[in-house]
Amino acid sequence: MGAHNRGYLIAGGLAVLGALAMGQGMRGHEPEHVYRDFGGPKALWHIPDGTALPDAAPVRLEVSEIGLNAKIMRVGQNKDGTVEVPPFKNGDQAGWYEHGPAPGTRGSAVVLGHYDDQEGPAVFYKLNKLKPGAQIRVQRSDKRTALFRVDATEQIRKWEFPRTRVYGDVHYAGLRLITCGGDYNRDEHSYKDNFIVYAHLVGGR
Repeated sequence: MGAHNRGYLIAGGLAVLGALAMGQGMRGHEPEHVYRDFGGPKALWHIPDGTALPDAAPVRLEVSEIGLNAKIMRVGQNKDGTVEVPPFKNGDQAGWYEHGPAPGTRGSAVVLGHYDDQEGPAVFYKLNKLKPGAQIRVQRSDKRTALFRVDATEQIRKWEFPRTRVYGDVHYAGLRLITCGGDYNRDEHSYKDNFIVYAHLVGGR
């Protein structure tokens, strides 16, 4: 927990509706610093380093704008090196990638969640309604609450998953929320896109 972004094994997207594989997995190398070669939404290019919190695991995620209040569980890696997602029996929970930074510490903290499951809407069903400026609250195991502000959102094809933007080494305390999006491919039992929320720490209490 709290390690920075060396040797990530990157997954191309979340699985939904019965397919547990994360999509396209690819072995990541030490990423180029995002300030040198970033791309993506321009709102992400010049986020100040700001302050950061001590290392502590996240336990709950709250986004009042979309009525989200969910437990956070830990997820790691599958045997093929792709990033795990919460099992469908825990579709109402988000999953923190525990081999990366914790939310509030410096670096790109990643939290994943299903868009839907076999029962209907899941934890991140309304994630695509978030707009820049929205506030995200992460309760942590040290009893502190990390406050994040949404900088940008992005919907992108899974095979074009922006691993540097999501997992890349940054100096500020960043947060990335990831779920599925776009059209559903019935043959592959998967959505075609990923929806990604980018945010950074603006306070803690």
